[in-house]
Amino acid sequence: MRRRGIWPADCGTTILNATLLLLALVFFSLIGCRAGTKHNSEPNISFNQVPEWSLGDENLQDVMEGTVSGARQGQRLVIYTKTGNLWWVQPLVSSPFTSIASDHVWRNEVHLGTDYAVLLVDPSYDPPAVLAQLPNPGQGVSAIGVSHGQKHSSSFFVDFSSFRWRVRKAPSDRGGSVNPYSPDNVYADRSGALHLRIVKRGQQWSCSEVNLTRSLGYGTYSFTVEDISKFEPAVVFSIFTWDYSTHQENYGEFDINMTRWSDPTAHNAEFIIQPPVVPANISRFTAPGGKLKYTIVWEPGRVSMLTGPASARASASVISQHVFTSEVPTPGFESIRMALYIYRSPNGKSPGLERPAEVVVDQFEYLP
Repeated sequence: MRRRGIWPADCGTTILNATLLLLALVFFSLIGCRAGTKHNSEPNISFNQVPEWSLGDENLQDVMEGTVSGARQGQRLVIYTKTGNLWWVQPLVSSPFTSIASDHVWRNEVHLGTDYAVLLVDPSYDPPAVLAQLPNPGQGVSAIGVSHGQKHSSSFFVDFSSFRWRVRKAPSDRGGSVNPYSPDNVYADRSGALHLRIVKRGQQWSCSEVNLTRSLGYGTYSFTVEDISKFEPAVVFSIFTWDYSTHQENYGEFDINMTRWSDPTAHNAEFIIQPPVVPANISRFTAPGGKLKYTIVWEPGRVSMLTGPASARASASVISQHVFTSEVPTPGFESIRMALYIYRSPNGKSPGLERPAEVVVDQFEYLP
């Protein structure tokens, strides 16, 4: 007869062995999880777009982008382009860092070279302007990604007015909501004029944008544009500057916009220096029909914008003019851009687009 509460020796041994086995399984499971977690958290840099292979041209630039996984809070990227036997920090010595977006995407514009490298670095890392060789991970560098230049750029380009322009292919939230963009909407005709279009394919409208592949800095920028006075209220044609590299607020942007911002009763044009929430930073006016010339004069501490008839005999007349002396950005790695897109108001009450739209830019001129 067994006494209550006392187990036979063989039964106790079995229970003990089972318990030890269970503990061992749990232990190795935890070790495996920790090892897996450590492996999964190792940072990694990938490339979605790499510029073309080039011996190097400081006047040409292209978009470089990709994603980062495993980055710690506060970390950022440093991009280098290889020319000859040296690696040069991008896009500028004064702007050596590239931020990582909330969706882990990174993007910047860089000078062309034979090879391209991206370093994931700590907030305190001080990147050298020039390197004879890339560093190894450690001492503030968490990960390194390197890619050879591509045979052909994956960007799209168009030649217009003796300049090369990159054609946007990625979506953009400029205009109050995300608009898709298509390189098929942009072309230069036989006369040399540039066409930007809003085209509906299937059930979706797609927009157009181009930007210069070089930074011109201070100077006079002029655009001769065919009649756009019959735009629907939601259509926007914008001439503006944009600088991915800048530490200045609003990306060093100033604009000439031809639009009614979905309000049929509003003026159809405006001069702006960002941010437009400051009353002194915006001047709205009505642009008449016909071919017009839009001009931006960018000087230290001063941006002048004016619109007038494109005909030579009327060149002395001015339809609208405004001078900005505050919030004026300084040159960096900016490019001048033109975009044709659809505006949708935040309240969701803006009218939809009923028909395609097109802008014809006859000529672009730049004088330093």
